[in-house]
Amino acid sequence: MSENISDDSSSRHMLYDPTERRIRSFVTRAGRLSTAQAKAIDTLGPQFCIPYTKTPFDFSQTFGRNAPVILEIGFGMGDTTAKIAAGMPDKDFVGVEVHTPGVGSLLKLIGEQGLTNLRLIQHDAVEVITHMVAPASLAGVHVFFPDPWHKARHNKRRLIQGPFVQLLASRIAPGGYLHCATDWEEYAVQMLEVLGAEPTLRNTAETYAPRPDYRPVTKFENRGLKLGHGVWDLVFEKR
Repeated sequence: MSENISDDSSSRHMLYDPTERRIRSFVTRAGRLSTAQAKAIDTLGPQFCIPYTKTPFDFSQTFGRNAPVILEIGFGMGDTTAKIAAGMPDKDFVGVEVHTPGVGSLLKLIGEQGLTNLRLIQHDAVEVITHMVAPASLAGVHVFFPDPWHKARHNKRRLIQGPFVQLLASRIAPGGYLHCATDWEEYAVQMLEVLGAEPTLRNTAETYAPRPDYRPVTKFENRGLKLGHGVWDLVFEKR
């Protein structure tokens, strides 16, 4: 997890390269699983976790209805994801996260809040998007506070790179959106350049977008804002 001001920082995911060995942009770490998280995995995991497969899964069958589906990459401990899902009951959400404590934490929130429009996949995001998500099937994608890999020699590990954005865009339906957010200005500049270079996406703002109402401000983000730290949202629409 990056050292940024969000408590829901996206976990580090692989960069996409269909032909060569990929550079991992996440570091697998065990993390301490609390008793409550372990219990949530045992009791709620079978209902709300989707096993990774190499075939596209049917959203309508999974959720038992036809509704727009939003994919979130790297939901951290899941607080933001749960708040967004609770605030948008007319949409369904699929969260992808590699770290077990985060999965357990969000499952716990699902149980406490009675959320029915949220499913989780514990696997590498690139493989999930490549194999489990059909082209043009998503209404939106959220990538909030991915690790900035702020050292120059590590920039190649950043999640938001051209090939990965191209893959994401192919899974978003026309009129859908890709929403990224970061609290690292240099990464924001790179995101703007990379997203702007994807021909199938259109920026909804001249540069950075106002924070959409559906993305809540976390306590750590709010603390950072009071200290003068910036946060940059980018919202691009699929042509």
